[in-house]
This record gives sequence, C-alpha cells and structure tokens, in this order.
Amino acid sequence: MNQALGAAVRIIITGGTFDKQYDELRGELTFRSSHLPQILERVRLTVPVELEINRLVDSLDMDERDRARIAESCERSVQERIVITHGTDTMCETARVIGRLNLSRVVVLTGAMVPYAFAGSDAVFNLGCAVAAVQTLPLGVYIAMNGRIFEWHNVQKNPTRGVFETLG
Repeated sequence: MNQALGAAVRIIITGGTFDKQYDELRGELTFRSSHLPQILERVRLTVPVELEINRLVDSLDMDERDRARIAESCERSVQERIVITHGTDTMCETARVIGRLNLSRVVVLTGAMVPYAFAGSDAVFNLGCAVAAVQTLPLGVYIAMNGRIFEWHNVQKNPTRGVFETLG
C-alpha cells in the first residue's frame, strides 16, 4: 500500500469503540489489535494508505499526553491528508487540540458508536465518509460522523441521541 511520500492518506489508529472486541473470558470489551487492515482489504480501498497505530485506548481513558501524541503524529506526517480513528466520547477534545495547531494538513477524525466486530456497526460507513472527506476538503480539521462533516470548532457529541451535531 506504500506510494510516494505525501501522496498517500495516513490513517492514525487510536482505538476507541471502532477497534474494540469482546473478550469472552472477562466478559468485557477490550483491545487486541486494529481492525483497519481487515476493513481496508474488505472494502477494496484503492487509495494508497499508510497505517500508524498510535495507541489502542478507550477515549475516556485518554489524557492530554495522549492527545499531544496524536497531534505530534499529525505534525510529523509526510502525508498531507490524515484520517484518525478515535473513540467518540472525547473525539471533539482531540480535534480541538489538533485544530489549534493550524497545520497545513487535512485531518479528519472518525469513530464508531458500535464496534466493527458487532452486527450493525457504523464503523465502515464512518471510515468511508472520512476517507472520501479527507481527499476533498480544504486544509483544516474535521470530524466525519453519521454521514456529516463537521469543523473542529463547531461540533459536539449528543450522548442522548448518540449522534454528532453542530454546537448551539
């Protein structure tokens, strides 16, 4: 999947519900590895990508150091178009950290309300929206969820409805 530097889309993997799996022995959702390679093969993505596992963690367990590490990955990236898979609970906070950097990049964060491994997951749909968005949007930081694109400074998660929406 490697192409010329700068031409590929970098996908930074941070975990979140997107990559959770059910651990039958402990009876809980955990992380083993990322589903992204399997998903990209399944959907027959022809866009060249570079995968980077930043850390597999629930976004509720992220702290400012984790957000700084994600932002540093964006700054270091030779690719100008970046998709970040992220937990939905604190995705907006991470988008704000990256948005304040004013990078010369297009960064699109996305996630899932239902893990990829579960029936009815929105993971593939949201990832597809993010990959399409990162190729067409102007420089900036965005969130792609629920079939919509939001600017980093004008988005919130509505936990009651389980969707993302503009502020206000």
